[in-house]
Amino acid sequence: MDGQPTAEIIEQIRDIPIYRESVARGHFPVLDKPEIARGFPDNWMTPRLAAALAAGEAEFVLSTGTHHARMQIIRPPYFLLHSYYRLWREHPDIAQTWESGCRRVSLTTVLATEHVARVNAARRGVPPKPVPALDDRWLDDRTCYLNLRLDPARWERDEVVRMLAEIESARQAHTRGWYHLDCSGYHLAHLVRQVGEGGLWDDFPPPASIIHAYEYTPVNVRRYLRQHFVCPIIDLFGSTELGYLYYSDRRGTYWPYLDKMSVELHPVAPGSTLYELIVSSVRNPYMPLIRYRSGDCVRTVDGTPDPARISQFCGRYKELLSTPNGPVAQGDLDRCIGEESPHVFIYQLRMTGDSAAQLAYTTFSGEPVDVTQASALQERISELTGRKCRLEHRRHIPIGRSGKYAWLVHEDA
Repeated sequence: MDGQPTAEIIEQIRDIPIYRESVARGHFPVLDKPEIARGFPDNWMTPRLAAALAAGEAEFVLSTGTHHARMQIIRPPYFLLHSYYRLWREHPDIAQTWESGCRRVSLTTVLATEHVARVNAARRGVPPKPVPALDDRWLDDRTCYLNLRLDPARWERDEVVRMLAEIESARQAHTRGWYHLDCSGYHLAHLVRQVGEGGLWDDFPPPASIIHAYEYTPVNVRRYLRQHFVCPIIDLFGSTELGYLYYSDRRGTYWPYLDKMSVELHPVAPGSTLYELIVSSVRNPYMPLIRYRSGDCVRTVDGTPDPARISQFCGRYKELLSTPNGPVAQGDLDRCIGEESPHVFIYQLRMTGDSAAQLAYTTFSGEPVDVTQASALQERISELTGRKCRLEHRRHIPIGRSGKYAWLVHEDA
């Protein structure tokens, strides 16, 4: 698949310095993150962009790096939020919760909460509070952020009670008692566990719709959430620099949302049915990305490079594990774990030496998996990775500084 931009798109980007050579040659190579950063922002500067920056119609932001370097980009204010809101408004399973005007409560990384508080403080010309109050955590008139702690496994009872009260307040603001729950799947699963352990279910009003959109959500976490909520639970896939590209329906099937975009799937290795995304997008008018290597990996329903048939978003290219049978992604390990035991919650695969691995894991119940499941897990992971694997049950696996979990750890890292 060649993926070269159309004549219409070339007309939109021909004055951007980073693309001038490609326009002249008539061929656009794949664009990697280091190339975007080289000479930034001059390599993107045009009179139109300069005017937009001066007018506040464009802004500099950093991509939300998980375990890798963050990338500086230029985009319209609230670019990702507007992409989210449009998808919510148009999604066939949950559009009614947008149209009804219900509030959105967001349960995700503390970094996101702190960002909102800093923006609000700057707008008022005051320093941000060390512990932002609820009024400081409203992004706009629809969205507030709940989490004030890096590691959700360390939430204390009073924090859970406070978050449930804030959810109830959002619910009461709606004439039908609806609210929309936006989350990281991990964070919501932690809340569900602690609500159950604390006997607080009567204080947790059921949401009218749920979206998880911030990181890879494991099969078992999705299953666990479906067991506790009857509303539609939707997955969105996207990034800070691109906006949202795909959404799931309530049954888990993915659908493209490629407004002003196109996608190519390139195999991560010759003959592999694991693909990396190459995206061309002019949705962001100030930093259009043409044949951009996003760093994300996918698998398709039939193994073909058809971007309309994606069945799984598998994690990051930089986190692929080399094995004798080819590259393995987080989604491949996750599929094995989900098929062998529904009880595993958080997991981390640690490379130990040249030929062994250890799967550290927690469970939803806090108890280790039984002997039969442990044996099956060890066998499946050993087969997948080409390494002899052993399991280690833990009560706690710490979250990363980004507020996200690392699935793969090398001992020398």
